[in-house]
Amino acid sequence: MALRVAVVLLVLTALAGAWWLLQILGMPASLAPDMLSEWLSSQGSVGPLLLVMLMIIAVVVGPIPTLPVSATAGLAFGVLTGTAIAASGALIGAMAAFWIARFLGREVICKRFPDNPVFARGGSQRFLTITIFLTRLIPVFSFALISYAAGVTAIHAWRFAAATLIGMLPMTIVFAGLGNTFTLHPVWTVLAGLAILVVMVWLPWSISRHPNSRLAHWLKLR
Repeated sequence: MALRVAVVLLVLTALAGAWWLLQILGMPASLAPDMLSEWLSSQGSVGPLLLVMLMIIAVVVGPIPTLPVSATAGLAFGVLTGTAIAASGALIGAMAAFWIARFLGREVICKRFPDNPVFARGGSQRFLTITIFLTRLIPVFSFALISYAAGVTAIHAWRFAAATLIGMLPMTIVFAGLGNTFTLHPVWTVLAGLAILVVMVWLPWSISRHPNSRLAHWLKLR
């Protein structure tokens, strides 16, 4: 346990150091894409690396929004390059949050819920992968919260990484391509988020009532 805590502290120290470096280099206090883009462009060849660092911090820390960073990537480096940079930073940040939660909480959760299909050691990989993918599609969900929550579930790290990358790519491309000229209508994002939440709640309930259904067998939640 001491080793796990030490590793987590090392990661957090590295993040704090990265944030300090960004401040020293003059990162604007506002996260407006146009201001961030201008600042990154002035940093020359290290601009993409600074953007990756900012995205990692945004994902792991949580309250810092990731969508303005994605928009900044497109404005500063173009759609394709910007998408690649933003997605790389988001994936690294998501994996960092995932492993922090896994190191600190996975064993405790396994002991507390030994037979739960989401938390048990032999939990449903298919269901968890689909859930992560769906929550990544809609940016109304907290990127950090989903990453930390996934860390204490049974999902394999490679499945989490794949579902995260594939699920976040569409909106990352949209924001990198349209930058600060595009915003999601709050009503539609909330409705989409609620729809996914309903499905996530309904599925386990439905399967518990019909444990021998084809869906239960396919999702391996029986």
